[in-house]
This record gives sequence, structure tokens and C-alpha cells, in this order.
Amino acid sequence: MSADVTPYTVHPTPQPPVYDAPVRRTNGLSIAAFVLGLLGFAVLPVIFGHIALRQIRRNGDAGSAFAIVGLVLGYLAIAVYLVAGIALTSGIIWAVNA
Repeated sequence: MSADVTPYTVHPTPQPPVYDAPVRRTNGLSIAAFVLGLLGFAVLPVIFGHIALRQIRRNGDAGSAFAIVGLVLGYLAIAVYLVAGIALTSGIIWAVNA
């Protein structure tokens, strides 16, 4: 008469609870500023980037790097467009007076 009975009960070793880190959502305006800056827009990335940084500071969202890069690209685009506009205008004036 052999029975399938273990002489002792096996209990699993208790493990500490696993906590997931809270997920911070990425600010949508910071991504929009980044993408529009990459596409060469000038004013919209600057506006969206400043608004996004304010929202990130207030809400604790992620995405400040996207907002800052969007701002830099937007300001660079403004500078390039201004220089191109001045060069084009001076070229037109020079051509008319020649």
C-alpha cells in the first residue's frame, strides 16, 4: 500500500511585491514642436515648444527634450528665413538699381 503523499508540505518562498514605476506621458505639444521643427516650420515650433515647456513644468509630463529641440529648430528656421529674406531683398534692390 503505497500512497502518493509527501511527508511535508512545500510552501513557496514569499517574494516582495513588485511595483511598476509610474508611467509619465509624453507631452503632445512637445512632439508637435519637434516634428514641425524638423519639417522646417518657423513660428509654430516656437509657440508649441514654449507652451509644452510650461505644461511639462506644471503637470510633470515627459518630453522636455522634444520641446527644447523643437524650440531650437524653430528659432534656427526663423534666423535662416530672415537672412534669406534680407539677401533676396537686397539682391532685388541691387538688380533694380543696376
